[in-house]
Amino acid sequence: MNLKEKRIFITGGSRGIGLAIALRAAKDGASVAIAAKTSEVNPKLPGTIFTAAEEIRAAGGVALPIKCDLRDEDQIAAAVENAANEFGGIDILINNASAINLTRTEATPPKRFDLMFDVNVRGTFLTSQAAIPHLRESAQAGRNPHILNLSPPLSLNPKWFKNNLAYTMAKYGMSMCVLGMSEEFRRDGIAVNALWPRTAIDTAALAMIPGIDIATCRTPAILADAAYIILNRPAAECTGNFFVDDLVLESEGITDLDGYAVVPGTKEFLTDFFLD
Repeated sequence: MNLKEKRIFITGGSRGIGLAIALRAAKDGASVAIAAKTSEVNPKLPGTIFTAAEEIRAAGGVALPIKCDLRDEDQIAAAVENAANEFGGIDILINNASAINLTRTEATPPKRFDLMFDVNVRGTFLTSQAAIPHLRESAQAGRNPHILNLSPPLSLNPKWFKNNLAYTMAKYGMSMCVLGMSEEFRRDGIAVNALWPRTAIDTAALAMIPGIDIATCRTPAILADAAYIILNRPAAECTGNFFVDDLVLESEGITDLDGYAVVPGTKEFLTDFFLD
């Protein structure tokens, strides 16, 4: 398995899971475009597109930081074209950017509803739409193109809807893109899959949720390693899947996950949303 010389476009990769995936690919010498809106230091959120680019280069990759607001279709189109022009194409799209607001229906302000749908659903759809021509060219060149959405397996269990309906609909919107696009672009040889963590992951977004014990979480590295495995699989044979990180690792014989624990030796982990 190797991502050497792969050309990767990641949304929201200035920190957390997106950055971890970028750094894993950078170890192989991949070229990575980081498309996110954080270009200036925020005391509440670590990392910018520029600090992420520095880390990618230090890890052995080529980095292209792009300031991009995924709520703006013109910025999305420009960012994808920028990356394609800089790298000579795009082989992999990681739809990682996501907005979260865990509120019940009556407590969800319209602007929060709109933010989640604009970033999670619309942003994922439009970024994929803009990348498809480049991914099709990648397939024609035999470069094994993939789209990977950081979104959960689909479920109609009401318990996932009753307490945070707007967020659930927005995340499932990303997963429905996988369901539809995997079939739509199967003939083109473009793989479209989803990846979701079994446990809560220690990220800046998680830190905003009160009452979470970080000791019951794993690090973003587990998703980076799982994504690495998926992105190396043949696109023609691996599409339309809703992967869970630990099962991906298990499929490759990796069953000792203690190294991914925030606190090594932890036995009880907080199960993530949307998984029983």
